[in-house]
Amino acid sequence: MKSVRFLSLFVLALIVCCIAGRVGAQPGNKPFRAAVNIDGMQHVNILAGDYFFKPSHIIVKVNVPVKFVVRVERGIIPHGLLLRAPEANISIDEELSGESQTFTFTPSAPGKYAFYCPKKLFFLKSHREHGMEGILEVVE
Repeated sequence: MKSVRFLSLFVLALIVCCIAGRVGAQPGNKPFRAAVNIDGMQHVNILAGDYFFKPSHIIVKVNVPVKFVVRVERGIIPHGLLLRAPEANISIDEELSGESQTFTFTPSAPGKYAFYCPKKLFFLKSHREHGMEGILEVVE
């Protein structure tokens, strides 16, 4: 009896994940150019959801501190944020929770750097393959 209940819940979870994967990235996600605030930092608010980051294209200036504030939409699917660009002195690899999280860094080299959710459920596509990725563009 327990195995039938477990199997039913597992199948239901797979169906929910597949449906959410079809929804995918949100349309109309325009590039966001961060401005330098009075505190000398570039502030970027990011919304993470099933399976998107908004904005997904972020433009910041090189050698100016950046403050990412990441908020996750309510849902049952866990997400993370991975942004590794050692050549630009950027390293974020964190689990995202229901609370807003803040990440600060100072990009030291211009370029385009991918950020994405590294999560994957068993044999299904990764969240990144579902479209949960973006580009941090560092400019002069």
